[in-house]
Amino acid sequence: MPMPGGGGPAAAGRRPPSGEAAAAAAAAARDEEQQEEEGEEDLRDGGVPFFVNRGGLPVDEPTWERMWRHVGRIHPEGERVAQRIRGAADLPKIPIPSVPAFQPSTPIPERLEAIQRYIRELQYNHTGTQFFEIKKSRPLTGLMDLAKEMTKEALPIKCLEAVILGIYLTNNMTTLDRFPISFKTHFSGNYFRHIVLGVNFGGRYGALGISRREELMYKAPVFRTLSELIFDFEEAYRRCWHTLKKVKLGHCVSHDPHSVEQIEWKHSILDLDKLTREDFRKELERHARDMRLKIGKGTGPPSPTKDRKKDVSSPQRGQASPHRRNSRGDRRPSGEKKAADSKAMPDLNGYQIRV
Repeated sequence: MPMPGGGGPAAAGRRPPSGEAAAAAAAAARDEEQQEEEGEEDLRDGGVPFFVNRGGLPVDEPTWERMWRHVGRIHPEGERVAQRIRGAADLPKIPIPSVPAFQPSTPIPERLEAIQRYIRELQYNHTGTQFFEIKKSRPLTGLMDLAKEMTKEALPIKCLEAVILGIYLTNNMTTLDRFPISFKTHFSGNYFRHIVLGVNFGGRYGALGISRREELMYKAPVFRTLSELIFDFEEAYRRCWHTLKKVKLGHCVSHDPHSVEQIEWKHSILDLDKLTREDFRKELERHARDMRLKIGKGTGPPSPTKDRKKDVSSPQRGQASPHRRNSRGDRRPSGEKKAADSKAMPDLNGYQIRV
């Protein structure tokens, strides 16, 4: 089997014509775009695939065995680490973190710190198998049900799960704006993807999330502009020898946990290869201005709920998720403003940093 990014044995013996090569590249780009449309963009981590537990909890036997086989392939110690853990007679009991609770007088910044501590205590999932299946096209109410299950099970999570959990834990903070921020970076011939939950409180930006790297998750709400926050992430990536290639910014998420709206994950898509530094900054501030206008003028549609839409229910496990409301045409690429009526340290040999 050819390795990711390789041409395989047949391709090694010949050089395809330029037209064929261009068509192949275009097809690959379309496939990647379609994968992202379906919310499957995180199923490859730096060229290394990872699995998603689609059978719910408790984990079924086939998924459990597949997880351990995958651990043996991706871990630096190989199968030895799996044998050592599975063969242990007295594994230590892991404490279950307590979901943070707050007094009405607790300041928002202190609440965010406590929520980030809770997310960190759940720990990053290094198994290569995501325990909770997250469909980005699900309505918000379904994703909040899933977040509640995360707090109950208290299993290690990956970055997309942390975003959903962050939304759930901040729903009652109505003065806090939340929006998804996605990053695509390049390192050592591979592309890596990461996502955090951007926050804005009192005109100061920050972020919640989880990562293998401390500097790529929590950011206290101290940044005066959205561009300052993104540039801070870019510098953190640079310290890991990653080059930031693309940033995707969503719109603010409703505070109504029963909303049947879908999260708008990609209102603005900024390709750094096509933007100057100043244009990049301007596009970031334009997105921030769009969010302020949408909130200040109430331009966004009212959030429908299960009470107002009795015929719309949260999809349960095993049911098909509803189709995405937004098409590719709804997203704003680099340098284009979305229409006003649109809806709403590294090991260079082998085990690479995946952030």
